[in-house]
Amino acid sequence: MIGYLEGTLLKKEEDRILLLVNQIGYEVLLPSVVMSTLNTREIGETISLYIYYHQTERQPKPVLIGFNLENEKEFFQHFISVEAVGPLKAMQALSIPFSEIADAIENKDAAKLTQLKGIGSRTAQKIIATLEGKLEKFAQPHAKLNIAELPPDDITQPILDVLVKQLGHRHTDAKQMIAEAVKRKKSITTPEELFDEIYREGKKP
Repeated sequence: MIGYLEGTLLKKEEDRILLLVNQIGYEVLLPSVVMSTLNTREIGETISLYIYYHQTERQPKPVLIGFNLENEKEFFQHFISVEAVGPLKAMQALSIPFSEIADAIENKDAAKLTQLKGIGSRTAQKIIATLEGKLEKFAQPHAKLNIAELPPDDITQPILDVLVKQLGHRHTDAKQMIAEAVKRKKSITTPEELFDEIYREGKKP
C-alpha cells in the first residue's frame, strides 16, 4: 500500500497530477483545496504528498488521493467514514479549507456543508451526526478552545453527554462550559459538583 510519495511533478490537470517517482509515473487525484496549493509549483519541481490508497472489489483499479499534510489525510479518513460519502465523492467535496469544514461540523452548520460539491442537506446532516465532536483538532486556530486542565473523563464525560444529548448544547460550547466551570472551581471532584457549578453560573442574573 502506498502512503507517501515524493517525486518530480510531470503534469498538472484540473483535479490530478502525474508524479514521477523512481521512473514510475503515479497519477494522483487531489481535492481542489489541495490542488490550489500547487498553483505556483512548476513542472519539474520536486513535491511530496501523503497518499490515501483506495482499492476495493467494486473499485479494482487503485486510486491515489494526495494531501500536503498528514493531518489532512487523517481528516479525509474521518470524512469518508460517513455513510454515502465515498473517497471520490469526498475528494470532489473538499473545496474549502479543512478547518472551515471542521468548524461547520462542530457548530452543526448544515447550510455551510451544503455549499460543498455533491453534499445535499440529508448528507450534511449525516456528516454532522457522524463526526460532531471528533474534529476539534482540525478546527481553525481561532475556534480552538482554551481549556484549562480538566478532571478525568469519568467526571467530565457524563456532564458532556447531558449538556449535548439532553440539553441540546453544541459539543464545542458544552466543552467550553465545562472548562470554564473547572477554571472557576478547581476543587471539583465529581460529575455532580461539575454540573452544579455550570448550573450555578447559568442561574446568575
